[in-house]
Amino acid sequence: MVIVFLTRKFFSGAQGSGIPQTIAALDPEETSRIREQVLSLRVTSGKIVLTIAGLMVGASIGREGPSVQIGASIMHSLGKFARFPKHDLDKGLILAGAAAGVAAAFNTPLAGIVFAIEEMSRSFEEHNSSTILMTVIIAGITSLALLGNYSYFGHTSQSLAFGSEWGMVVVCGLAGGLLGGVFSRTLIEINKGLAGRMGAWMQAQPIAFAALCGLLLALVGMASGNTTYGGGYSEAKSLIDGSTVLPESYGLLKMAATAVSYVSGIPGGLMAPTLSAGAGFGANIAHLFTSVPASAVIIIGMVAYFSGVTQAPITAFVIVMEMIDSHEMILPLMAAAFIAKLSSQLVCPAPLFHTLARNLIGKR
Repeated sequence: MVIVFLTRKFFSGAQGSGIPQTIAALDPEETSRIREQVLSLRVTSGKIVLTIAGLMVGASIGREGPSVQIGASIMHSLGKFARFPKHDLDKGLILAGAAAGVAAAFNTPLAGIVFAIEEMSRSFEEHNSSTILMTVIIAGITSLALLGNYSYFGHTSQSLAFGSEWGMVVVCGLAGGLLGGVFSRTLIEINKGLAGRMGAWMQAQPIAFAALCGLLLALVGMASGNTTYGGGYSEAKSLIDGSTVLPESYGLLKMAATAVSYVSGIPGGLMAPTLSAGAGFGANIAHLFTSVPASAVIIIGMVAYFSGVTQAPITAFVIVMEMIDSHEMILPLMAAAFIAKLSSQLVCPAPLFHTLARNLIGKR
């Protein structure tokens, strides 16, 4: 309740993931109006503090989505003090800051570049390439200086021989895509506004609605054995390592906790919780394919569900490939990601972040 109150009162524009806000700021018809509201240093400072607060109280959110908005805000603000061409100020610096945010948050420089191309702009302009590359390099150096060289989920030597084991890839792709599509469609419909008394109450009483969401998060957390709080990094890593046994319902409960956290109106990202929920779904599917190493199925489940939610398959398999420091898995990761995107579109025809961005532009 406190986080929602502070966000609405002092930091309007800091709500949610940060990725739709940054995409909206790239819209050529919404230059000054949107950008001053979502890419200001005031909103950036609120995003940092309130996202940390959300993680501290157990919301199922990640820091990676906010890092996109934070990176874009910093680059956009610094650009005003330098003599950059108008084209760079309008788009290039925002794209570069978004890419740097992903690269630094996950220590995945290649994924940062791909994310900016595939998800943020849905196109590639040669004029922006050097700006994006240079900013990602600087972000990577800064991350290495502060945290050292690391793989987000460690290293795996797992690989899949082409053959019967690839049936698991198809199953993961289909299941992850459908579940990701359901998740995205749910957020889109709620973001547009529910009909009836419930929708009217949510709009009229946002603080009271945040209290309800907090109660639901606590109940989901209790049902999961206290495993659905936070970004889900430790849970996903433990599933890959096989060091911890989580409840069979972990994937679904993490999915529900992430949806509730997002619709509550607090700042917080979707990337890390999505990867964690995908790991849970992969662990469920691993029971059906006992001849395949469980960690390989879990990794495929992660990329499938992530691709199903974002409908950005190239970003999905590149980011997971860099996180696990494994190139042996690249072909099954690619296949699962593209299958997941196609199956997700059956449930949710429009990409989540771009739809949220269009809704944001329409509301302002």
